[in-house]
Amino acid sequence: MIVEIIAVGLVVSAFLAVYLDEAVYSVASLAVTLALTAILYSLNDSSFAAVFQFFISTGTLAVLFLSGETLTEKQAGEKTLRKLSFGLAVGLVLSIPSLVISFPIPSIKSSVPPFPEVLWGLRGVDVVLQGLVMLTVALGIAIVLKDRRRSQID
Repeated sequence: MIVEIIAVGLVVSAFLAVYLDEAVYSVASLAVTLALTAILYSLNDSSFAAVFQFFISTGTLAVLFLSGETLTEKQAGEKTLRKLSFGLAVGLVLSIPSLVISFPIPSIKSSVPPFPEVLWGLRGVDVVLQGLVMLTVALGIAIVLKDRRRSQID
């Protein structure tokens, strides 16, 4: 039952992250999506994936929020309850298949390799590349913000 609730929350929050116009609300919805994904990993006994998802998503959201707030122009848009309720309704309708359709969970009969071997032997390149991508994005945003500040001072 808890997995179905998380599935509905995932679909609704992901839809709202795309649908909402205000950057703060959109990033908050994306944060809920990523947190629910980490919880789903944790419930499936993938604690490494859950911790990795949580910490990578925290850093990504911080960079995304800062860049979105500083690099976009503010628009005077009104938030209506009607628009939010429409978004919630569409998200709930989109989540119906996750409640109706169920897939059998295959049983795993192999032994699980130790954590360090999985991290660096199987996923080491992914971890390093994701770190480099986040570093590149952070440096790019810092350069853009520095240029913007310099142009405002001049």
